[in-house]
Amino acid sequence: MKKVAILQSNYIPWKGYFDLIHRVDDFVLFDDMQYTRRDWRNRNKIKTANGLLWLTIPVDVKGKYFQAIKDTRISDPGWNQTHWKTICHAYSRAPFFSQYKDFIGQLYAEATFPTLSEINFHFLKALCKLLDIQTSFHWSMDFQLAAGKSERLLGICKDLGATHYLSGPAAKDYLDTSIFAAAGIAVEWMDYSHYPEYPQLHPPFEHGVSILDVIFNVGERTSSLVKTGNHHE
Repeated sequence: MKKVAILQSNYIPWKGYFDLIHRVDDFVLFDDMQYTRRDWRNRNKIKTANGLLWLTIPVDVKGKYFQAIKDTRISDPGWNQTHWKTICHAYSRAPFFSQYKDFIGQLYAEATFPTLSEINFHFLKALCKLLDIQTSFHWSMDFQLAAGKSERLLGICKDLGATHYLSGPAAKDYLDTSIFAAAGIAVEWMDYSHYPEYPQLHPPFEHGVSILDVIFNVGERTSSLVKTGNHHE
């Protein structure tokens, strides 16, 4: 059995993103896709004493022209310093901030890549290592992509020798599961509704925040807490 998941890269994603990665053998960053504004590609939420706050990486956008995520470039080279100062202010009183601040701070200091894809990958790889997730990473750019949304995904799965394709629930609106079945590849769906709450600063509790919130609040327990979602065929 070999499981594959394919998703666009996100900036410091929430715990569900990492849960999906750990459940598969191969994870493909699908950054040939169109960059979308006001999405998770270049931003995510943290908790502060004043409520939820978006951390957004400033990028250059070409307007109405097609712009792939992989070609999206950073427009302000000082964004990483600004984000890290904001994170320090928000989480300095979190129970495990002092334990992880040097590690996370170094990730931000090193986040000087020119493109959004490179920055997202930089954080994803390092945070997966921290969470003991040993999944293999690939880029969609390394595959010959077929025409058609579902066909592209199926082609990547075939190239990787997948027996199972694990997808987020949003894809139920468009994924043609019949072509996967015809190819002998079982489609499974993530269910993000079973995560337990954890001690969190500034109530009320909020699940949909960056993984950094979990790390700073529960420390070494983050790995086991992240890996508690469900999936089904």
